[in-house]
Amino acid sequence: MQIGVEQVKIRKFGTAFMAAAATLCVVAATVPAAAQCGGASWYALHSRTASGEMMNPAQMTAAHKTLPFGTKVKVTNKRTGKSVVVRINDRGPFIRGRIIDLSKSAAGKIGMINSGHAPVCISTIG
Repeated sequence: MQIGVEQVKIRKFGTAFMAAAATLCVVAATVPAAAQCGGASWYALHSRTASGEMMNPAQMTAAHKTLPFGTKVKVTNKRTGKSVVVRINDRGPFIRGRIIDLSKSAAGKIGMINSGHAPVCISTIG
């Protein structure tokens, strides 16, 4: 999807630039989660997630923009060094600089309930 968007924006500059933009989009889309560090936040809604299941703040779940539903991810709080394994079942976060939204329970395990957000690194499991 991103490739089409970039091609439209760059088409007027010629095919060489269009091909380069398409390549950059593909590379960015395939960067493994192991390489992702950024902000995390938490949420505790009781609504339906993007995967279709009900959000349960007591479960070890999370929202990520691109990882497939069901993916297990290890999230490490860079401030505390604590880690938790969560299952991706929702989409988000939609705030610049954030890479994952954790359930309230998962956020509690890594010590970020009070602050509401924390710097983290994530890596896929399995």
